[in-house]
Amino acid sequence: MTAQRVFITGASSGIGAALAAHYAAEGATLGLLSRRQGALDALIATLPHPERHRAYAVDVRDHAAIAAAARAFLAYAGGADVVIANAGVSTGTLTEFPEDLPAFETIFATNVVATVATFSPFIAAMKQQSTPTRLVGIGSVAGIRGLPGAEAYSASKAAVISYCESLRLELKPYGIQVVTICPGYIDTPMTAANPYPMPFLMAPERFAAAAVRRIAAGSSYAVIPWQMGCVAKLLRMLPNPVYDLAFGKAIRKPRKPLT
Repeated sequence: MTAQRVFITGASSGIGAALAAHYAAEGATLGLLSRRQGALDALIATLPHPERHRAYAVDVRDHAAIAAAARAFLAYAGGADVVIANAGVSTGTLTEFPEDLPAFETIFATNVVATVATFSPFIAAMKQQSTPTRLVGIGSVAGIRGLPGAEAYSASKAAVISYCESLRLELKPYGIQVVTICPGYIDTPMTAANPYPMPFLMAPERFAAAAVRRIAAGSSYAVIPWQMGCVAKLLRMLPNPVYDLAFGKAIRKPRKPLT
């Protein structure tokens, strides 16, 4: 099988780093994007054939810089087979506090708008490729139903899920598959701040292995781990009064500023 060319945002830690390690072990050529150059360099040094991979120190809110990184990777690798918009941030947010508005803006800019900015510069090239191509959006179980105290994060991940569904229909005639992956609780720096129990907590390496299988299969939508998929289906079915009773007093994630 021909080695894949894979571009990943939010690649320096957590889910992104685990995906990078898994694809590198399979022989892929990687384009890894994150704000932290040092962390990217350290990650690449641990991967098989580090000389094969490229690091792009970019803030995903800088759309021109993302486009430049995409052009550089396409020129270097000769195309892209998988593009994973993984960059994301989270913090507790409450609409009643005006000082939380910047956190809302940062979360939407990073989780939603940057997903669009990541995919956009690859689509024209993918339309010309004869090999299978996939755009992968990272949603969340938190996007299935709104969680109290996570108004920005839940809304942003719901937006990612709906956006990827729309994009999937738009690109299907061109043979570009759009895959939505919704993680449950994955043991990463992002979830380390959660002050509540996290059922079915999954190691990032196990998550990456499962996600890569679903991406390779061209699944339109997958919740990982599968147990959280069952929970997600149940949450969709709950009438609002039942859902409100069950989650109205749930422990909130702490509020803190984002940069």
